[in-house]
Amino acid sequence: MNDTHEVSDERYIFKPETRTKLFLLLGAGLVVFALGVYMAMNAGHGEHGAAEHASAAIDKNMVASLSAPAEAAAEGEHHGSAPWLKRVYTTLWMNNVFFAGIGLIGLFFIAIQYAAQAGWSAGVKRIPLAMGHWIPIAGVLMLVLWFVVKADVFHWTHADLYNAQSPDYDKIIDGKGGYFFWPMAKGSFPIFYVVRMVAFFGLWYMFFLWIKKEMLAEDLDGSNQHWLSARKYSTIFLVIFGYSSSVAAWDWVMSIDTHWFSTMMGWYVFASWWVTGLALITFIVALLKEGGYLKVVNANHLHDLGKFVFAFSIFWTYIWFSQFMLIFYANIPEETVYFVQRRTVSPYSWIFFANLFLNFVLPFLLLMMRDSKRHIGMLKVVCPIIIVGHWIDYYLMVTPGVMQGNGSLGLLEIGMGMIFLALFLLVTLSSLAKFPLVAKNDPMLKESLGHHI
Repeated sequence: MNDTHEVSDERYIFKPETRTKLFLLLGAGLVVFALGVYMAMNAGHGEHGAAEHASAAIDKNMVASLSAPAEAAAEGEHHGSAPWLKRVYTTLWMNNVFFAGIGLIGLFFIAIQYAAQAGWSAGVKRIPLAMGHWIPIAGVLMLVLWFVVKADVFHWTHADLYNAQSPDYDKIIDGKGGYFFWPMAKGSFPIFYVVRMVAFFGLWYMFFLWIKKEMLAEDLDGSNQHWLSARKYSTIFLVIFGYSSSVAAWDWVMSIDTHWFSTMMGWYVFASWWVTGLALITFIVALLKEGGYLKVVNANHLHDLGKFVFAFSIFWTYIWFSQFMLIFYANIPEETVYFVQRRTVSPYSWIFFANLFLNFVLPFLLLMMRDSKRHIGMLKVVCPIIIVGHWIDYYLMVTPGVMQGNGSLGLLEIGMGMIFLALFLLVTLSSLAKFPLVAKNDPMLKESLGHHI
């Protein structure tokens, strides 16, 4: 068994070749995105042929016929920017919500370990800590992007929906206006909505800084006081996170489909964020271990991470099925339209089933056996599948509500995903190189070194 000092002296070196690969990914993403924009501008609505667009229009009418009359009126208001530009806005918003959640899950993972007094994870906590450095970047992007995309992505921002004298007046959205605009008049500036966004990111980043300060102080101080302080902050953060993450899901995802609502949406968005964050943590740990780092990590730690990924892939599926089953069992048109659109309307229908296959079937089959959770090679296969799968999950949450039958999953969307991934990894790995990989004075380190299952 490696001795504590040998293990805790490790530092990750962000090699130039790794940095170059990420910049190449970023450059490739920019090229793919630019090509996707060019094709979308020339094709009108994306990379589909005329026949597919005709089919989409028919399916779109079918969905509209299932909705309440107000929903049909709302769809008429979903004009504004050119379809290609709406696609750009939609994928910008979707990717920022997706990666903001992954950064936040880094902090959530740490808080869970402290609150549970977990010992096995002492050697891997610095990886999610590095991921948390994306939180302030995502917060600034979220606020700026909202003012850029709001008229196209968020239908409820149109003022005439709240004017009873307007032909576009929408009684349902008007009834929800206070949630967005209080204490100001409905249809004016949504101060309540924006204040929530700023407050959430402010609180998350504040707790991130406090917990990070205590974690890094453990490298210099041999007492347990910093661990106890980190545990205190983590416990408070978890309470705040439980409320704020659900409201954020309503604000940033569910309010796109303004007429539709689900009491499970907060859980669903969290579950998708959580399993994606676990997959990324596990993937980075596997790569570092393969590269000769993380001497504290052995097959038992990998097994625990693999179990987390396996278990919460099933948890996500449970939430997905519960929401789907309850809505279809009730068979209320204003609720079922959400799934009818995603399950039957082109181009979302194949993505709907791919989502289940990538996020449940493959992880379940590939990680079911004990040995598969302990092998770096298998984890390196399954974790990227899950990350891509839940990126598609967020695509399905956001895009159909904005683009209706004119959506597409093409080069434009893939390129933007590559750009965000490259930037996220650049921030994460740069941060990881700034502090030791393991806290040598973590009181749980000895337990982690002796961990065996």
